[in-house]
Amino acid sequence: MGDLVVRSRRTILPDREGPAAVVVTDGRITAIRPYDAEPVADIETDLGDLVLLPGLVDTHVHVNEPGRTEWEGFASATRAAAAGGVTTIIDMPLNSLPPTVNTAALRAKRAAATGQCHVDVGFWGGAIPGNAADLPELHAAGVFGFKAFLADSGVPEFPPVDRDQLAAAMAAADALFVIHAEDPDHLHDAAGSAAYADFLASRPADAEHAAVATAIAVARETGRRVHILHLSAASALPLIAQARADGVRVTAETCPHYLTLDAGRIPDGATEFKCCPPIRDAANADRLWAALADGLITCVVSDHSPCTPELKRRDTGDFAAAWGGIASVQLGLPVVWTAARERGHPLAEVVSWMATRPADLAGLPHKGRIAVGADADLVAFDPDATFVVDPHALHHKNPVTPYAGAALHGVVRTTWLRGRPVTGAQPGGRLLLRGER
Repeated sequence: MGDLVVRSRRTILPDREGPAAVVVTDGRITAIRPYDAEPVADIETDLGDLVLLPGLVDTHVHVNEPGRTEWEGFASATRAAAAGGVTTIIDMPLNSLPPTVNTAALRAKRAAATGQCHVDVGFWGGAIPGNAADLPELHAAGVFGFKAFLADSGVPEFPPVDRDQLAAAMAAADALFVIHAEDPDHLHDAAGSAAYADFLASRPADAEHAAVATAIAVARETGRRVHILHLSAASALPLIAQARADGVRVTAETCPHYLTLDAGRIPDGATEFKCCPPIRDAANADRLWAALADGLITCVVSDHSPCTPELKRRDTGDFAAAWGGIASVQLGLPVVWTAARERGHPLAEVVSWMATRPADLAGLPHKGRIAVGADADLVAFDPDATFVVDPHALHHKNPVTPYAGAALHGVVRTTWLRGRPVTGAQPGGRLLLRGER
Protein backbone atom coordinates (compact mmCIF):
# COMPACT_ATOMS: atom_id res chain seq x y z
CA MET A 1 0.00 0.00 0.00
CA GLY A 2 1.17 3.50 -0.85
CA ASP A 3 0.35 6.73 0.91
CA LEU A 4 -1.19 8.28 -2.19
CA VAL A 5 -2.26 7.37 -5.70
CA VAL A 6 -2.83 10.05 -8.32
CA ARG A 7 -4.61 8.87 -11.44
CA SER A 8 -4.92 10.67 -14.74
CA ARG A 9 -5.95 9.64 -18.23
CA ARG A 10 -3.22 12.04 -19.44
CA THR A 11 -0.04 11.38 -17.49
CA ILE A 12 3.22 12.75 -18.92
CA LEU A 13 5.72 9.94 -18.46
CA PRO A 14 9.32 9.95 -19.73
CA ASP A 15 8.44 7.82 -22.76
CA ARG A 16 4.79 8.56 -23.42
CA GLU A 17 1.61 10.40 -22.52
CA GLY A 18 -1.26 8.21 -21.44
CA PRO A 19 -3.45 6.86 -18.67
CA ALA A 20 -1.66 5.88 -15.48
CA ALA A 21 -1.94 5.62 -11.71
CA VAL A 22 1.10 7.01 -9.91
CA VAL A 23 1.74 5.36 -6.53
CA VAL A 24 3.53 7.42 -3.88
CA THR A 25 5.13 6.07 -0.70
CA ASP A 26 7.08 8.19 1.77
CA GLY A 27 7.33 11.03 -0.72
CA ARG A 28 8.67 9.03 -3.65
CA ILE A 29 7.10 7.37 -6.66
CA THR A 30 7.12 3.65 -5.97
CA ALA A 31 5.03 2.33 -8.86
CA ILE A 32 3.30 3.40 -12.04
CA ARG A 33 0.25 1.26 -12.62
CA PRO A 34 -2.63 1.17 -15.11
CA TYR A 35 -5.12 3.98 -14.72
CA ASP A 36 -7.90 1.61 -13.67
CA ALA A 37 -5.79 -0.49 -11.26
CA GLU A 38 -7.39 -1.47 -7.97
CA PRO A 39 -6.99 1.06 -5.11
CA VAL A 40 -3.61 0.62 -3.45
CA ALA A 41 -3.25 3.69 -1.24
CA ASP A 42 -4.74 5.45 1.73
CA ILE A 43 -5.53 8.54 -0.39
CA GLU A 44 -6.81 8.20 -3.95
CA THR A 45 -7.01 11.21 -6.27
CA ASP A 46 -8.52 10.80 -9.73
CA LEU A 47 -7.81 13.73 -12.04
CA GLY A 48 -9.77 12.29 -14.93
CA ASP A 49 -8.81 14.25 -18.04
CA LEU A 50 -6.66 16.80 -16.23
CA VAL A 51 -3.01 16.31 -17.17
CA LEU A 52 -0.59 14.97 -14.56
CA LEU A 53 2.83 16.58 -15.01
CA PRO A 54 6.07 16.25 -13.09
CA GLY A 55 6.81 19.34 -11.02
CA LEU A 56 8.82 21.86 -13.01
CA VAL A 57 12.43 22.66 -12.16
CA ASP A 58 13.50 26.30 -12.49
CA THR A 59 17.25 26.61 -12.29
CA HIS A 60 17.31 30.40 -12.72
CA VAL A 61 15.57 32.26 -9.89
CA HIS A 62 16.69 35.37 -8.00
CA VAL A 63 15.16 35.22 -4.53
CA ASN A 64 17.17 38.22 -3.23
CA GLU A 65 16.95 37.26 0.47
CA PRO A 66 18.72 38.20 2.72
CA GLY A 67 19.59 41.82 2.05
CA ARG A 68 17.08 42.85 -0.61
CA THR A 69 14.07 41.02 0.78
CA GLU A 70 11.81 43.93 -0.16
CA TRP A 71 12.43 42.87 -3.79
CA GLU A 72 11.51 39.22 -3.16
CA GLY A 73 11.92 36.58 -0.46
CA PHE A 74 11.95 32.83 0.02
CA ALA A 75 8.35 32.65 1.26
CA SER A 76 6.87 34.71 -1.58
CA ALA A 77 9.09 33.31 -4.36
CA THR A 78 8.46 29.69 -3.45
CA ARG A 79 4.73 30.25 -2.94
CA ALA A 80 4.62 31.76 -6.44
CA ALA A 81 6.67 28.87 -7.81
CA ALA A 82 4.29 26.27 -6.41
CA ALA A 83 1.28 28.16 -7.78
CA GLY A 84 2.92 27.95 -11.20
CA GLY A 85 3.67 24.22 -11.00
CA VAL A 86 7.36 24.67 -10.10
CA THR A 87 8.49 22.35 -7.30
CA THR A 88 12.25 22.96 -7.35
CA ILE A 89 14.18 26.19 -7.78
CA ILE A 90 17.89 26.93 -7.80
CA ASP A 91 18.60 30.37 -6.37
CA MET A 92 21.08 32.67 -8.05
CA PRO A 93 24.01 33.96 -5.95
CA LEU A 94 23.52 37.69 -6.46
CA ASN A 95 21.07 40.42 -5.48
CA SER A 96 21.11 39.02 -1.96
CA LEU A 97 23.46 40.51 0.63
CA PRO A 98 25.90 38.93 1.03
CA PRO A 99 26.16 37.32 -2.41
CA THR A 100 26.88 33.58 -2.34
CA VAL A 101 30.59 33.80 -3.13
CA ASN A 102 32.01 31.88 -0.14
CA THR A 103 30.85 29.34 2.42
CA ALA A 104 29.99 31.96 5.04
CA ALA A 105 27.60 33.60 2.58
CA LEU A 106 26.08 30.22 1.73
CA ARG A 107 25.43 29.61 5.42
CA ALA A 108 23.72 33.01 5.63
CA LYS A 109 21.59 32.22 2.60
CA ARG A 110 20.56 28.82 3.95
CA ALA A 111 19.77 30.33 7.35
CA ALA A 112 17.51 32.92 5.72
CA ALA A 113 15.70 30.22 3.72
CA THR A 114 15.20 27.77 6.57
CA GLY A 115 11.56 27.28 7.47
CA GLN A 116 10.26 29.58 4.71
CA CYS A 117 10.24 27.49 1.54
CA HIS A 118 7.13 26.02 -0.04
CA VAL A 119 9.16 24.13 -2.68
CA ASP A 120 12.63 22.60 -2.67
CA VAL A 121 15.47 25.10 -3.04
CA GLY A 122 19.09 24.70 -4.09
CA PHE A 123 21.78 27.34 -4.51
CA TRP A 124 24.27 28.45 -7.13
CA GLY A 125 27.59 29.91 -6.02
CA GLY A 126 29.19 32.94 -7.60
CA ALA A 127 32.51 33.47 -9.37
CA ILE A 128 33.76 37.05 -9.06
CA PRO A 129 37.20 38.64 -9.37
CA GLY A 130 39.51 37.34 -6.64
CA ASN A 131 37.45 34.47 -5.22
CA ALA A 132 38.81 31.56 -7.27
CA ALA A 133 40.47 30.12 -4.14
CA ASP A 134 37.07 30.01 -2.39
CA LEU A 135 35.35 27.99 -5.09
CA PRO A 136 36.47 24.44 -4.22
CA GLU A 137 35.27 24.78 -0.62
CA LEU A 138 32.01 26.39 -1.74
CA HIS A 139 31.44 23.59 -4.25
CA ALA A 140 32.12 20.98 -1.58
CA ALA A 141 29.57 22.74 0.63
CA GLY A 142 26.86 21.86 -1.87
CA VAL A 143 26.29 24.63 -4.40
CA PHE A 144 25.24 23.35 -7.81
CA GLY A 145 27.89 25.28 -9.72
CA PHE A 146 29.03 28.85 -10.24
CA LYS A 147 27.53 31.85 -11.95
CA ALA A 148 29.73 34.48 -13.55
CA PHE A 149 28.93 37.71 -15.34
CA LEU A 150 31.02 38.88 -18.29
CA ALA A 151 29.38 42.33 -18.09
CA ASP A 152 28.14 44.52 -15.24
CA SER A 153 25.65 42.61 -13.08
CA GLY A 154 23.77 45.70 -11.91
CA VAL A 155 24.91 45.35 -8.28
CA PRO A 156 28.36 46.45 -7.10
CA GLU A 157 29.00 43.52 -4.76
CA PHE A 158 28.92 41.05 -7.68
CA PRO A 159 31.39 42.45 -10.26
CA PRO A 160 32.01 40.84 -13.63
CA VAL A 161 34.99 38.68 -14.53
CA ASP A 162 37.21 39.13 -17.54
CA ARG A 163 38.46 36.27 -19.68
CA ASP A 164 41.50 35.53 -17.52
CA GLN A 165 39.50 35.64 -14.30
CA LEU A 166 36.91 33.28 -15.77
CA ALA A 167 39.68 30.89 -16.79
CA ALA A 168 41.16 31.02 -13.28
CA ALA A 169 37.79 30.27 -11.73
CA MET A 170 37.17 27.35 -14.08
CA ALA A 171 40.64 25.97 -13.41
CA ALA A 172 40.05 26.18 -9.66
CA ALA A 173 36.87 24.10 -9.45
CA ASP A 174 35.68 21.07 -11.42
CA ALA A 175 32.15 22.39 -11.56
CA LEU A 176 29.40 23.59 -13.86
CA PHE A 177 29.81 27.27 -14.75
CA VAL A 178 26.71 29.20 -15.77
CA ILE A 179 27.46 32.40 -17.64
CA HIS A 180 25.68 35.69 -18.16
CA ALA A 181 27.03 36.18 -21.66
CA GLU A 182 27.19 39.81 -22.76
CA ASP A 183 30.48 41.41 -23.76
CA PRO A 184 30.97 44.85 -22.18
CA ASP A 185 32.93 46.15 -25.17
CA HIS A 186 29.82 45.77 -27.32
CA LEU A 187 27.41 47.53 -24.94
CA HIS A 188 26.47 51.18 -25.40
CA ASP A 189 24.96 53.94 -23.28
CA ALA A 190 21.28 54.80 -23.76
CA ALA A 191 20.90 56.85 -20.58
CA GLY A 192 17.84 59.02 -20.36
CA SER A 193 15.93 57.42 -23.20
CA ALA A 194 12.41 56.03 -22.85
CA ALA A 195 12.54 54.54 -26.35
CA TYR A 196 12.72 50.75 -26.29
CA ALA A 197 14.52 50.84 -29.65
CA ASP A 198 17.37 52.81 -28.04
CA PHE A 199 17.66 50.34 -25.18
CA LEU A 200 17.68 47.40 -27.60
CA ALA A 201 20.38 49.06 -29.71
CA SER A 202 22.48 49.57 -26.58
CA ARG A 203 22.68 45.80 -26.01
CA PRO A 204 23.07 44.38 -29.53
CA ALA A 205 23.16 40.73 -30.50
CA ASP A 206 26.88 41.12 -31.14
CA ALA A 207 27.41 41.52 -27.39
CA GLU A 208 25.96 38.07 -26.74
CA HIS A 209 27.76 36.58 -29.72
CA ALA A 210 31.16 37.81 -28.49
CA ALA A 211 30.58 36.72 -24.89
CA VAL A 212 29.36 33.26 -25.91
CA ALA A 213 32.52 32.90 -27.96
CA THR A 214 34.61 33.81 -24.90
CA ALA A 215 32.80 31.34 -22.64
CA ILE A 216 33.20 28.56 -25.19
CA ALA A 217 36.89 29.32 -25.68
CA VAL A 218 37.57 29.12 -21.94
CA ALA A 219 35.53 25.91 -21.64
CA ARG A 220 37.51 24.46 -24.53
CA GLU A 221 40.81 25.33 -22.83
CA THR A 222 39.87 24.10 -19.35
CA GLY A 223 37.64 21.16 -20.23
CA ARG A 224 34.94 22.43 -17.87
CA ARG A 225 31.19 22.38 -18.39
CA VAL A 226 29.70 25.73 -19.33
CA HIS A 227 26.06 26.72 -19.64
CA ILE A 228 24.92 29.91 -21.38
CA LEU A 229 22.23 31.59 -19.35
CA HIS A 230 19.10 33.29 -20.78
CA LEU A 231 20.18 33.18 -24.42
CA SER A 232 18.40 35.94 -26.28
CA ALA A 233 20.39 36.40 -29.50
CA ALA A 234 19.80 33.59 -31.96
CA SER A 235 22.92 34.69 -33.86
CA ALA A 236 25.00 32.92 -31.19
CA LEU A 237 23.41 29.53 -31.89
CA PRO A 238 25.86 28.44 -34.63
CA LEU A 239 28.76 29.01 -32.21
CA ILE A 240 27.14 26.71 -29.68
CA ALA A 241 26.33 24.09 -32.31
CA GLN A 242 29.91 24.04 -33.61
CA ALA A 243 31.39 23.86 -30.10
CA ARG A 244 29.17 20.92 -29.22
CA ALA A 245 30.15 19.18 -32.43
CA ASP A 246 33.79 19.70 -31.41
CA GLY A 247 33.16 18.05 -28.04
CA VAL A 248 33.04 21.17 -25.88
CA ARG A 249 30.66 20.65 -22.96
CA VAL A 250 28.38 23.60 -23.59
CA THR A 251 24.62 23.94 -23.20
CA ALA A 252 22.22 26.87 -23.33
CA GLU A 253 18.86 27.96 -21.97
CA THR A 254 16.34 30.57 -22.92
CA CYS A 255 13.41 32.18 -21.11
CA PRO A 256 9.66 32.59 -21.68
CA HIS A 257 10.00 36.31 -22.44
CA TYR A 258 12.50 35.73 -25.25
CA LEU A 259 10.21 33.15 -26.82
CA THR A 260 6.94 35.04 -26.60
CA LEU A 261 7.50 38.82 -26.46
CA ASP A 262 8.35 40.95 -29.48
CA ALA A 263 10.57 44.04 -29.37
CA GLY A 264 8.43 45.61 -32.07
CA ARG A 265 5.40 45.58 -29.77
CA ILE A 266 7.02 47.01 -26.63
CA PRO A 267 5.77 50.54 -25.95
CA ASP A 268 8.24 53.28 -25.19
CA GLY A 269 8.59 53.80 -21.44
CA ALA A 270 7.25 50.31 -20.65
CA THR A 271 10.16 49.41 -18.39
CA GLU A 272 8.39 46.30 -17.06
CA PHE A 273 9.74 44.73 -20.28
CA LYS A 274 13.37 45.53 -19.43
CA CYS A 275 15.70 42.59 -18.98
CA CYS A 276 19.32 41.90 -19.86
CA PRO A 277 20.00 40.65 -22.44
CA PRO A 278 16.99 42.35 -24.02
CA ILE A 279 13.88 41.01 -25.68
CA ARG A 280 14.50 40.96 -29.43
CA ASP A 281 12.22 40.69 -32.46
CA ALA A 282 9.78 38.01 -33.56
CA ALA A 283 12.11 36.57 -36.21
CA ASN A 284 14.77 36.05 -33.54
CA ALA A 285 12.19 34.28 -31.35
CA ASP A 286 11.35 31.96 -34.24
CA ARG A 287 14.99 30.87 -34.36
CA LEU A 288 15.01 30.26 -30.61
CA TRP A 289 11.94 28.02 -30.96
CA ALA A 290 13.67 26.08 -33.74
CA ALA A 291 16.73 25.59 -31.54
CA LEU A 292 14.52 24.28 -28.74
CA ALA A 293 12.86 21.85 -31.10
CA ASP A 294 16.16 20.41 -32.30
CA GLY A 295 17.74 20.29 -28.84
CA LEU A 296 20.39 22.95 -29.33
CA ILE A 297 18.76 24.98 -26.57
CA THR A 298 18.14 22.48 -23.80
CA CYS A 299 15.78 24.19 -21.38
CA VAL A 300 13.43 27.07 -20.62
CA VAL A 301 13.70 28.77 -17.21
CA SER A 302 12.28 31.96 -15.81
CA ASP A 303 15.21 34.19 -14.85
CA HIS A 304 12.77 35.43 -12.20
CA SER A 305 14.43 38.72 -11.27
CA PRO A 306 11.99 41.00 -9.43
CA CYS A 307 12.43 44.35 -7.77
CA THR A 308 10.27 46.98 -6.12
CA PRO A 309 8.00 48.96 -8.47
CA GLU A 310 10.00 52.13 -7.86
CA LEU A 311 13.15 50.55 -9.27
CA LYS A 312 11.41 49.92 -12.57
CA ARG A 313 11.28 53.73 -13.05
CA ARG A 314 7.89 53.87 -14.69
CA ASP A 315 7.81 57.50 -13.52
CA THR A 316 10.41 58.44 -16.15
CA GLY A 317 10.32 55.41 -18.45
CA ASP A 318 14.13 55.56 -18.56
CA PHE A 319 15.20 52.08 -19.66
CA ALA A 320 18.85 52.63 -18.75
CA ALA A 321 17.98 53.62 -15.17
CA ALA A 322 15.34 50.90 -14.62
CA TRP A 323 16.17 47.59 -12.97
CA GLY A 324 16.53 44.87 -15.59
CA GLY A 325 14.54 41.80 -14.69
CA ILE A 326 11.23 40.06 -15.30
CA ALA A 327 9.32 38.32 -12.51
CA SER A 328 7.69 35.24 -14.02
CA VAL A 329 8.30 32.11 -11.94
CA GLN A 330 4.53 31.74 -11.45
CA LEU A 331 3.68 32.35 -15.10
CA GLY A 332 6.35 30.46 -17.04
CA LEU A 333 4.30 27.31 -17.67
CA PRO A 334 1.17 28.96 -19.09
CA VAL A 335 3.21 31.53 -21.05
CA VAL A 336 5.30 28.85 -22.74
CA TRP A 337 2.39 26.43 -23.17
CA THR A 338 0.20 29.11 -24.78
CA ALA A 339 2.85 29.79 -27.40
CA ALA A 340 3.94 26.16 -27.79
CA ARG A 341 0.44 24.89 -28.57
CA GLU A 342 0.06 27.58 -31.24
CA ARG A 343 3.29 26.34 -32.83
CA GLY A 344 2.25 22.67 -32.69
CA HIS A 345 4.50 21.55 -29.84
CA PRO A 346 2.94 18.93 -27.54
CA LEU A 347 2.80 19.36 -23.79
CA ALA A 348 5.38 16.57 -23.37
CA GLU A 349 7.97 18.78 -25.07
CA VAL A 350 7.20 21.65 -22.71
CA VAL A 351 7.70 19.24 -19.79
CA SER A 352 11.07 18.23 -21.21
CA TRP A 353 12.16 21.86 -21.58
CA MET A 354 10.90 23.05 -18.21
CA ALA A 355 11.20 20.01 -15.92
CA THR A 356 13.39 17.14 -17.09
CA ARG A 357 16.22 19.01 -18.79
CA PRO A 358 16.68 21.67 -16.10
CA ALA A 359 16.79 18.85 -13.53
CA ASP A 360 19.44 17.10 -15.61
CA LEU A 361 21.43 20.33 -15.94
CA ALA A 362 21.61 20.69 -12.17
CA GLY A 363 22.30 16.99 -11.54
CA LEU A 364 18.91 16.19 -10.00
CA PRO A 365 17.92 12.83 -11.52
CA HIS A 366 15.12 12.40 -8.96
CA LYS A 367 13.40 15.62 -10.05
CA GLY A 368 11.52 16.69 -13.16
CA ARG A 369 10.07 13.32 -14.18
CA ILE A 370 7.33 10.88 -13.26
CA ALA A 371 9.33 7.70 -12.80
CA VAL A 372 9.81 5.05 -10.15
CA GLY A 373 12.32 6.31 -7.60
CA ALA A 374 11.76 9.98 -8.36
CA ASP A 375 10.42 12.43 -5.81
CA ALA A 376 6.62 12.63 -5.99
CA ASP A 377 6.64 16.24 -7.19
CA LEU A 378 3.46 16.36 -9.28
CA VAL A 379 1.18 18.90 -10.92
CA ALA A 380 -2.48 18.66 -11.93
CA PHE A 381 -2.70 20.89 -15.01
CA ASP A 382 -5.67 21.95 -17.09
CA PRO A 383 -4.13 22.74 -20.50
CA ASP A 384 -7.33 24.07 -22.05
CA ALA A 385 -8.47 26.43 -19.28
CA THR A 386 -7.76 30.09 -19.88
CA PHE A 387 -7.18 33.09 -17.63
CA VAL A 388 -6.16 36.72 -17.88
CA VAL A 389 -3.05 37.74 -15.95
CA ASP A 390 -3.87 40.01 -13.03
CA PRO A 391 -0.60 41.19 -11.45
CA HIS A 392 -2.26 41.60 -8.05
CA ALA A 393 -3.33 37.94 -8.07
CA LEU A 394 0.28 36.76 -8.32
CA HIS A 395 2.23 35.56 -5.27
CA HIS A 396 5.35 37.52 -6.26
CA LYS A 397 6.14 40.11 -3.63
CA ASN A 398 5.83 42.99 -6.11
CA PRO A 399 3.06 43.00 -8.75
CA VAL A 400 5.11 44.09 -11.77
CA THR A 401 4.89 41.98 -14.93
CA PRO A 402 4.98 42.53 -18.70
CA TYR A 403 2.27 39.87 -18.98
CA ALA A 404 -0.40 42.00 -17.29
CA GLY A 405 -3.67 41.55 -19.17
CA ALA A 406 -2.41 38.67 -21.29
CA ALA A 407 -4.89 35.87 -22.00
CA LEU A 408 -3.11 32.56 -21.39
CA HIS A 409 -3.89 28.87 -21.70
CA GLY A 410 -3.12 26.45 -18.87
CA VAL A 411 -4.11 26.51 -15.23
CA VAL A 412 -2.36 24.68 -12.39
CA ARG A 413 -5.03 23.05 -10.23
CA THR A 414 -2.87 21.27 -7.62
CA THR A 415 0.85 21.00 -6.92
CA TRP A 416 2.25 18.17 -4.79
CA LEU A 417 5.72 18.30 -3.24
CA ARG A 418 6.92 14.79 -2.37
CA GLY A 419 3.29 13.64 -2.33
CA ARG A 420 1.83 16.45 -0.23
CA PRO A 421 -0.36 19.22 -1.68
CA VAL A 422 1.26 22.64 -1.52
CA THR A 423 -1.33 25.04 -0.16
CA GLY A 424 0.88 28.03 0.58
CA ALA A 425 -0.01 27.87 4.25
CA GLN A 426 2.68 25.63 5.71
CA PRO A 427 6.20 25.60 4.20
CA GLY A 428 7.33 22.06 3.41
CA GLY A 429 10.26 22.60 1.07
CA ARG A 430 13.76 21.28 1.66
CA LEU A 431 17.11 22.95 1.10
CA LEU A 432 19.00 20.91 -1.47
CA LEU A 433 22.70 20.19 -1.69
CA ARG A 434 24.51 19.12 -4.83
CA GLY A 435 24.91 15.35 -4.95
CA GLU A 436 22.58 14.76 -2.02
CA ARG A 437 19.56 12.47 -2.42
